[in-house]
Amino acid sequence: MTVEVPGPAPHSGRTVLLDLDGTLVDPAVGIIEGFRRGLAALGGPDVPAEELGWIIGPSLRISYARLLGPDADIETAVGQYRDYYGREGLFHATPYPGIHDAVKRLKAEHGKVLICTAKPEVFARRVAAHFGFSDLVDGLYGPDLEGKLDNKGDLMAHILACEPFDTGRAVMVGDRHHDVDAARRHGIASVGVLWGYGSREELTSAGATTLCAAPAQLPDAVARLIG
Repeated sequence: MTVEVPGPAPHSGRTVLLDLDGTLVDPAVGIIEGFRRGLAALGGPDVPAEELGWIIGPSLRISYARLLGPDADIETAVGQYRDYYGREGLFHATPYPGIHDAVKRLKAEHGKVLICTAKPEVFARRVAAHFGFSDLVDGLYGPDLEGKLDNKGDLMAHILACEPFDTGRAVMVGDRHHDVDAARRHGIASVGVLWGYGSREELTSAGATTLCAAPAQLPDAVARLIG
C-alpha cells in the first residue's frame, strides 16, 4: 500500500516577498565591475559602467547573451564574474536608506517575509548576512549556480512548493519587470519600487499593482494591498 506523505501546510497569514538587488541594496559597483571583467575575458565590448545599469535584476546569462550573442562562451564570462564577485564584489553594495526599518515593519505587521532574488542563493545569503537582513526575514530563495530557477516565476513556484502560502494574501516587492511578471504569473499583487533600476514606465507596463517612491513608504504601500 502506498502511503502519501502530506506536504507542508499552507501559511494562512500574509506573506511579503522581497527582491534583493535594487530593492534592499544598491549592488551596482560590485555587479557592474564583475560583469565588465566577464566581457573582457571574451573580448567583448568595453561598455562604460554608467551604461550597464540595465544588467541589475535579470540573470547574468541573459545579460551576457545580449551583448556577446547566444553562441558566445557565456559560462566562461559568468565564471570570470563570479571569481571577482565572490571574492570582493558582493561587499561593494549599499543598503538603501531606511530599508532596514521598512523590513522590520513588514515583518511585524505581516508575519512572513521572504527574500526572492535572481542572485544565486549562495551569494545572496552572504549579502543578506553582511548587510544585516538575514535576521529580519524568515527565509531566502535564489537560483543555483547552474542556472536552475534563474526565471523568477519558476523561483516563485519553488517557494510556493517549499512553504505554501495564500497567494491572495501575498505581495511581491521589486524594482524590475521580472518581479512583476513573476507575481502576475502566480496571481500575486506587486509593489514596484522606484529607488532601484527599473523605471516607472517599465514597472507600469509590466502591470505592477502599485508603485512606491521611497523605502519609508513601503510598509503602507504593502498594507494597502494585503493589510
